[in-house]
Amino acid sequence: MSDLYIGLMSGTSLDGIDGVLADFSGPRMVVTHHASAPFSTELRAELLALNTSGDNELHRAALAGNALSRAYADVVHTLLQQSGLPASAIQAMGAHGQTVRHRPQEFDGTGYTLQLGNPALLAERAGIAVVADFRSRDVAAGGQGAPLVPAFHQGVFGRPNETVLVLNIGGISNLSVLGADGTVIGFDCGPGNALMDHWCQQHTGQPFDASGAWAATGSVLPDLLASLLQEPFLHKTPPKSTGRDLFNPAWLSRKLGLFQAAAPADVQATLTEFTVSACSTSAESYKNNSNILAVCGGGALNHHLMRRLQTTCPTLQVVATDALGLPALQVEAAAFAWLARQTVRDEPGNLPRVTGAAGMRVLGAIHPA
Repeated sequence: MSDLYIGLMSGTSLDGIDGVLADFSGPRMVVTHHASAPFSTELRAELLALNTSGDNELHRAALAGNALSRAYADVVHTLLQQSGLPASAIQAMGAHGQTVRHRPQEFDGTGYTLQLGNPALLAERAGIAVVADFRSRDVAAGGQGAPLVPAFHQGVFGRPNETVLVLNIGGISNLSVLGADGTVIGFDCGPGNALMDHWCQQHTGQPFDASGAWAATGSVLPDLLASLLQEPFLHKTPPKSTGRDLFNPAWLSRKLGLFQAAAPADVQATLTEFTVSACSTSAESYKNNSNILAVCGGGALNHHLMRRLQTTCPTLQVVATDALGLPALQVEAAAFAWLARQTVRDEPGNLPRVTGAAGMRVLGAIHPA
């Protein structure tokens, strides 16, 4: 039986899709091919708009899910072309979908998490079994449904007799603490790129601050930073997870009430420092004699942010996960290839200590080829 899986990820940064072809036949997973594709301007705008309630949103969400699945299928076809493999050679693919609401444990005690996508359409277009809806079972079991990547991080980056910290900086940031004794802790730290990207788009027309170059020209506004850091989520104890439901343009607009006259570059510098502070405080609190902080996600390409992380975590060596053998932009997609494999093998994919679920659960729903 094939032990090849595809993982597909489009995160809260809304910058596009990453896909990997992963081979699990050896002692360690190997990513053999990687492909990515940006969202069209129209799809990105609609996915962003669907993060908040609006007119006719059920209809719009269904069509956006269809469009997202077609875009996923294009990435899958690129991976198959790169590898020269037929669809039949792939055991299954894990498709995370696009998170537009994440409210676990709220409202009725269970809450919900919602990822847009049409896995049935993806299975039709790709000819490969699709595993999707990974988070809902964990939420049903009383968990946060996130983060799900720490178990994968342990398998790929864990080291015997050494604690390793893995920091994913996508739209939201999350930390995995891979203990020297095999224990794993993981939780969302707070904002990642989401607020920075929004501010950059609004003031420069660019979708993100490449390398953090714009932020580096500004000066941090101490009073604004102090106000941002008062957000109660940052001070909650794990398990905890968050998303654009909290860290969104409306939240930022309220925080900027007294700083309307501030230079946009100074606000960008402050938003970058906000992400740095949320991440470094988490890392310093849980480092437990670790000497390495490995960063993945788009934040690893923000050189200014990485320099600030190194400054604020002086006892840790801050590196991209490339240094540990898996490129920063491949990690999350590879995690969903791993999660799909767990589902196909009828093995659990969550860690109750991380998510707060009542126990280990097999995650996801399978849509056959």
